[in-house]
Amino acid sequence: MASVNPFFDDLQSKPEVIDPPQNDDIMDCEAVNDPTQAAIKPNVTVSSSVRELLECPVCLNAMYPPIHQCSNGHTLCSGCKPRVHNRCPTCRHELGNIRCLALEKVAASLELPCKYQSFGCIGIYPYYSKLKHESQCSYRPYSCPYAGSECTVIGDIPYLVAHLKDDHKVDMHNGSTFNHRYVKSNPHEVENATWMLTVFSCFGQYFCLHFEAFQLGISPVYIAFLRFMGDDNEAKNYSYSLEVGGNGRKMIWQGVPRSIRDSHRKVRDSFDGLIIQRNMALFFSGGDRKELKLRVTGRIWKEQ
Repeated sequence: MASVNPFFDDLQSKPEVIDPPQNDDIMDCEAVNDPTQAAIKPNVTVSSSVRELLECPVCLNAMYPPIHQCSNGHTLCSGCKPRVHNRCPTCRHELGNIRCLALEKVAASLELPCKYQSFGCIGIYPYYSKLKHESQCSYRPYSCPYAGSECTVIGDIPYLVAHLKDDHKVDMHNGSTFNHRYVKSNPHEVENATWMLTVFSCFGQYFCLHFEAFQLGISPVYIAFLRFMGDDNEAKNYSYSLEVGGNGRKMIWQGVPRSIRDSHRKVRDSFDGLIIQRNMALFFSGGDRKELKLRVTGRIWKEQ
């Protein structure tokens, strides 16, 4: 939907999670975050005209208290008011400090379906609780876990698995054990950080094994870690181990896979995985220490 005034297009931003209003004039709404606790009302509908009334003309997001209005009745969200220099974006009159209590009361009376209804969420939520629920909804789509590019694809797990296989050509394996070989001709360069991603299917779930080089201080290091294609509460049901070694030495890491709700970068930068310093990696590689040859083995198991 186009902005009413193109001048304000660059002011668009993501909506914040805002708690329900505390004003006594506004209907009190209790947040409902569990879909099983939300009332199932499949026939509840809200006309598009009401939705448009609650849409800020600048950022195009839903408005939450305090909702401001000019002397001509044009409304604006509190986040955009300071950005328009106290001028109504519709009629250009001065905004002042007029609050639209009537529209706030209308909003408090509404109950709307979760925007992730198409992904399976069947709950109906009060207007002022809906945004908070959606930020935590277990049905919200996942982001593509591919680390090699800024992929913007989102979807449920079956869709992302097919996307990884067909669009990113990721290696797919069945089984809970793995034997991963990593070779790099010049281990002293990480400007173009080398990485690998493999997807494993076991226990009726999917796991992503990441292996890459990145700069830590002044030296390159290598890290391997596992991510679970699902939510964190499910990820905690599984554990995994990684092992790397050579020349009669070895390193072992054991941990819990991180959910893909956590970005690849967040997991990597928290060092939650098997970290191998360059000198140790070259020692494991043997030979003249000019070529990196690492073999990472491991397994995944389900906790009882």
